[in-house]
Amino acid sequence: MKILVIEDEPKTAAYLAKGLRENGYVVDHAADGGIGAHMAVITRYDLVILDVMLPGLDGWGVLKELKERGVSTPILYLSARDDVQDRVRGIELGAEDYLVKPFAFSELLARARAILRRGQAARKKTVFQVADLELDLERHRVMRGGKAIELTQKEFLLLALLIRRSGDALSRTIIAEQVWDINFESDSNIVDVHMRRLRLKVDDPFETKLIHTLRGIGYTLEHRG
Repeated sequence: MKILVIEDEPKTAAYLAKGLRENGYVVDHAADGGIGAHMAVITRYDLVILDVMLPGLDGWGVLKELKERGVSTPILYLSARDDVQDRVRGIELGAEDYLVKPFAFSELLARARAILRRGQAARKKTVFQVADLELDLERHRVMRGGKAIELTQKEFLLLALLIRRSGDALSRTIIAEQVWDINFESDSNIVDVHMRRLRLKVDDPFETKLIHTLRGIGYTLEHRG
C-alpha cells in the first residue's frame, strides 16, 4: 500500500517515513502543502498523513483542495494542538481521523491500519452504479438504461477504474498504469483512443454524458445533473 506523508518538519517526516517503510508501506513525502496536494491529485494513494501547519498551503487548504478535486483518498491529519474545534474542523473537511503531536508511532500505525482496513472493506464491493450506468465486476457485465453493453477486456477494465473512482480526476498516467500496467509516454495516445471507443458505447447513445475530459489533467466519470 502507498502512503503520502505531507509534513514539513524534517525529523518528524523522516521518523514517519522510516517507521512506515519498516512496516511494509511504500511512502512518498512532500514538505509543502501545495506540492503535497498536487501529488495526491495526480497519484493514487491508499492514505495521506497530513500535518496542519505547512508552508505554501496549510493542512486545511490541502483538505479543501482535495475535496474540491474529488480526491477520495482517506486522510489522517496531524495537529500540534489538542483543540476540539480543530478536530471538528478536520472531520468536517473530510479527514478520517486525527492525531495530536507529539504522538507514539505505534498509535499512528494502529490508526493508519484501521483506516486502511476500512478502505479495503469498501473495495470489496463488486457492483458499482453511477446514474443509469451499472458495472458488475463478478459477472463482468455492464448495463446502461437497462440495456447490456458489450465491452472488450480493456474497455471493461478502463470503465471499472473510472466507475470505482467516480468523481476522481484521473490522469492519463494513472489510467495507463492501472489498465495497461505501463508507464505512460507523452507521445502515446493509447488512453485517448480507448476512451473514445468506450464513449462510443457507454455515452454516445445516451442523452446524459458520464465520461468527462478534464483539460490538462485527464478524465473523470460522474453524473453532472
